[in-house]
Amino acid sequence: MINFTLFVVDDEETIRDGMATVLAPQYRVHAFDNAEAALEAIPQHRPDLILLDIGLPGMNGVEALRAIREKHPSILVIMITAYEDVQTVIEAMKLGAYDYVIKPIQMESLELSIGNALETIRLRREVQALQEQCLKDNLPFFIGESHIIQDVIALIKLVAQSPDTPILILGETGTGKELIAKAVHYRSPNFKGPMVTMNCASIPGELLESELFGYEKGAFTGASASGKRGLVEEARNGSLFLDEVGDLSLSAQAKLLRFLEEGEFYRVGGLKKIRVNTRVISATNRDLEAMMETGDFRRDLYYRLGVIRVAVPSLNQRRDDILPLARFFLDGFSRKFNKDVSDFTAEAVKALHHQEWTGNIRELRNAVERAVLIGQGQQISVQDLGLHIDTVPTLERGPGIWNLPAIPEAGIDIEDLEKAVVRHYLESAMEMAGGNESGAARLLKLNHHTFRYRLKKLREDSGVNK
Repeated sequence: MINFTLFVVDDEETIRDGMATVLAPQYRVHAFDNAEAALEAIPQHRPDLILLDIGLPGMNGVEALRAIREKHPSILVIMITAYEDVQTVIEAMKLGAYDYVIKPIQMESLELSIGNALETIRLRREVQALQEQCLKDNLPFFIGESHIIQDVIALIKLVAQSPDTPILILGETGTGKELIAKAVHYRSPNFKGPMVTMNCASIPGELLESELFGYEKGAFTGASASGKRGLVEEARNGSLFLDEVGDLSLSAQAKLLRFLEEGEFYRVGGLKKIRVNTRVISATNRDLEAMMETGDFRRDLYYRLGVIRVAVPSLNQRRDDILPLARFFLDGFSRKFNKDVSDFTAEAVKALHHQEWTGNIRELRNAVERAVLIGQGQQISVQDLGLHIDTVPTLERGPGIWNLPAIPEAGIDIEDLEKAVVRHYLESAMEMAGGNESGAARLLKLNHHTFRYRLKKLREDSGVNK
């Protein structure tokens, strides 16, 4: 059963207390004798419906209605008026009042109006709940079968449960960092709020602060005469996704750190503190640890942004996922271009598996889109993909680096073999690089963050803590 909270706002004590007494057995009722106090109490009590007198001292009912509609548009308002205020009632209805009642109040008429309003709220909530469930059930997520991406998916599902813990997503360009950010947002308790995205690399440094935190009128030459809300405010009760966070200026980094620590900020040129609740999700393909060493990225901000760090593997590190991803894109583009394309040729599958996808998932998606668009048959060929079969390396048995053992009669545990090979090369690379992780990652042609993730997981699986 849905419980409803009502505000009664009327400066006449007899009317106010009378309505509160009659309504209290059915609803949670809070009574106020002025609009200012009622507006201040909204964040704490979250009313569903407000019974609002028009003729209030100080801020009148129409002014209060305008403020409620601007800041809390989901709250329904029933206006209370005297006969001579009919023109004002018309103005209030135009501003979005749900209904009105006329003094002297007939409780039967008032209760009918309240019942209709609350039924509207109930139906709205049912529709919203169905929409939310549908969204959660059908939200696109990672296509992947490899162990490494399954570990990432498990971590995302776990950390998404918090509404405000900052998350830092690390990975190469095209690996799906924004998709991870969306998955975190839509699986978190604040997914009903907005998800606002800012690409820090696409905004000039001198404008970053005003874009993030907004500005007051006259804050700088060319500023809007009315001022502007920043993206932090736009993301209130939702998520703010800062893509390419490594491109923030040091000044913007300092302000972002203050906001993360205090939940408050000043607009550019402003003197009033503004408080909002939002989760900050950030992402970058840059080596922030190296930037900290050169002084280009604040160490304290790095640790504040990265309370939870998610290292996204490159596509070359999750080759088991290449074909499922390619087939997913194939199905989508076949429908988009209204073409009857069913699969890839055997040669195309081989080429897809062995191609070096330096542009990661984005490059694969573009290759499949091109292939579907220009392909003529029911299967996608190597030529359609723009790949070359002669570039695919082969593994030869016998002397040399690819001297792989034959399968014994008793069979072989392929997963144990894979772990042993990975362990051998990770440890060998660390030894050759003198214990330097960045150098070891370069030897294995791995992103630094991917190398660190795999090394950490290897040590955890082995029961080694270092």
